[in-house]
Amino acid sequence: MSRASADRVWVSSQILLMALVVVAAIFGPHWPIGLVLAIVGVALTIAGGLEMLWGAGTLGRSLTPFPSPRGTHLERGPYRFVRHPIYGGGIVLAVGIALASSPLTLAPALALVPFFLVKAHYEERLLAQADPGYAEYLARVRSRFFPGLL
Repeated sequence: MSRASADRVWVSSQILLMALVVVAAIFGPHWPIGLVLAIVGVALTIAGGLEMLWGAGTLGRSLTPFPSPRGTHLERGPYRFVRHPIYGGGIVLAVGIALASSPLTLAPALALVPFFLVKAHYEERLLAQADPGYAEYLARVRSRFFPGLL
């Protein structure tokens, strides 16, 4: 499979998972305890969205939905703390949506974790091939999504 084809498969799969989060949130049964989870869920949704925006804004013209890199790695903004802040923000956002809406939404939201782990590993291999300084960055910034966790 060509790199362009692989990129399209990654992005299509990611869109499908995110669409499942939205569909489950809209059509799934609501949580029985409602208000507390809704408040926590909305807070997480906002925090995840802000993390994604910070990561995307830091990337600027290098931003692409595809795992194939457009340029070299960055070591500013959220990339000083984690290697994939947009993925981490997407996980937080999806879990927030799940907590604010439906327990059914947790399944696709949590499925983003292994999906993004595998996608990040693939992307990091491509970055290491394209950017000689990436190996040093990997040694310095150990966390992929959340500082000190994952």
